[in-house]
Amino acid sequence: MGTTRDINWILSVLPHRYPILLVDRVLEMEPGKRIVAMKNVSVNEPFFEGHFPGHPVVPGVLLVEGLAQAAGILLLHGVSDRESKLLYFTGIDRARFRRPVVPGDQVIYEVELLRARSTFAKLQGRALVDGKVCTEATCSSSMVDR
Repeated sequence: MGTTRDINWILSVLPHRYPILLVDRVLEMEPGKRIVAMKNVSVNEPFFEGHFPGHPVVPGVLLVEGLAQAAGILLLHGVSDRESKLLYFTGIDRARFRRPVVPGDQVIYEVELLRARSTFAKLQGRALVDGKVCTEATCSSSMVDR
């Protein structure tokens, strides 16, 4: 895929909605292989009210969720009956948090498919800001009927 995909297309693929939708745009995708997606971090994100007052930092768990959502786009976009499917996390391995993500940052999610079976997938991803790794993890998922 050579062109970017906007939020309307993402909403047609993922079941997630505000405030938990953490992918704003797909920048690149090689179906069945890899995806590069993006999230613009705004100071208006609801989690900043409590994490942390006066020193806003994106919770690491939400960066991992953003990686998982990018992975979900990669896995679900080609499924013809995706409206009747959900992807569940089945594992998070080797998660590392290298640097904080703050309001004004643009997070780039890079996710690569390592292994896929009919309903199971294992993916490796990393989140970057300004080309520097902030978060990395290996995630696995299972596709189930809604």
